[in-house]
Amino acid sequence: MANEILIVDDNPDIRNILNELISDLGYQTRLAANYQQALAEIDKKLPDVALIDVKLSNTENNEGLKLLHHIKNKNKDIPVIIISGHANIEMAVDSLRLGAFEFIQKPFDKNRLTNFINRAVENHNLKKENKTLNDKLFNSFDIIGESKNITNLKDQINHLSSSDSRIFITGPIGSGKELVARKIHLISNRKNKPFVIINGALLNSEKYEKELFGEESVDGSIIYGALEKASGGVLLIDEVTEIPLETQSKILRVLTDQKFKRINGKHDINVNVRIICSTNKDLTHEIQIGNFREDLYHRLNVFNIKLEPLNKRVKDIPLLVDYFMKKLSEIYNIKKIQIKDFNFLLNYDWPGNVRELRNLVERIIILSPGQNQDKINEIIKESLSKNSTHEFNISENLSFTLREARENFEREYLSSQLKKFSGNISKTAKFVGMERSALHRKLKLLGIKEFN
Repeated sequence: MANEILIVDDNPDIRNILNELISDLGYQTRLAANYQQALAEIDKKLPDVALIDVKLSNTENNEGLKLLHHIKNKNKDIPVIIISGHANIEMAVDSLRLGAFEFIQKPFDKNRLTNFINRAVENHNLKKENKTLNDKLFNSFDIIGESKNITNLKDQINHLSSSDSRIFITGPIGSGKELVARKIHLISNRKNKPFVIINGALLNSEKYEKELFGEESVDGSIIYGALEKASGGVLLIDEVTEIPLETQSKILRVLTDQKFKRINGKHDINVNVRIICSTNKDLTHEIQIGNFREDLYHRLNVFNIKLEPLNKRVKDIPLLVDYFMKKLSEIYNIKKIQIKDFNFLLNYDWPGNVRELRNLVERIIILSPGQNQDKINEIIKESLSKNSTHEFNISENLSFTLREARENFEREYLSSQLKKFSGNISKTAKFVGMERSALHRKLKLLGIKEFN
């Protein structure tokens, strides 16, 4: 389908000239003769590219810039070319500062304008393609694992898909909280509606309410907030514990009343959105120290999903490595690489969790496209040894007595072997050459907590 370009100019002759020029280039056109018509066209459906005259009436000179601002609030990736018959340097700078793709003065050179239009369309198509590829890439990843945590997680997702209940996802950084939220959205009744993310950790506290609720300006222009952008769909509030307390009380009111007002707005806007929240912090502690409202927590935490760190579900590591190798090999169009030695991967602490593992697999694919196991092992050790928290360091143990140093080694060794066998005492005991009961006593003596 041909790209669609919106032409906004109060001069009918200019509109006709632009219409013919753009149609000859093979693009579809929509026309608007004034500010109100243009606003209606933009709100009805965003164009792929817009050509807007700065002056659309005899009473106001900056209506074109208002439309530019309006489009950018709806979608910052839409290229807008500003045209003017009364141009000056200040106007050109203002339009580019507000996000205009190009600025051109009347009477415009046909070849130059054609070049601008083609580049704007190319820019739009490239960004759209990249977004589509990124969405497909993210959504194509599955939740992989056979550990108890992952098995329960899959069951929870299936049960929650038919519900509109609010969900709280907790887990360390890189454990897959956003992926879980996306999976819930993709199999829910809202799958054809927007999935919008707002990240509290990345926002200035002063801008949080604007990003969430939107804003109405004195001149009538509107900035749409995340709640409106996600209308009918899902809003993921990532790192929700970073929300300022004052804003938390307003969110609580929205959840109670199912409506809100934009900043400076006069009219209520009804809420039709499923809210999913996530955090890597201990919510009980955050409530105790006064960083998060307990009443808001209970409103948001209708269902809780807890993701364990990767070092607590070691049995999933070989499965994840194999899965990422297969998926990323397809993306990079190379033969799938096999990793034969998993000892280093199983004994590593994985502070970055699944995200860190995925990045490592991608690094191996890029740096070692062959099947050279020595090269693969070198990449793994170089990538992970710097961050390893369980590597036994001889120099650090020189200050200990022989007994203390031996206990330190045994503690590190047995902890690693337990992780290797996913906490299975029988398998660990057999591998290290101990009786099961003796291993239980040794773990208790060394202060090593057993896990399932």
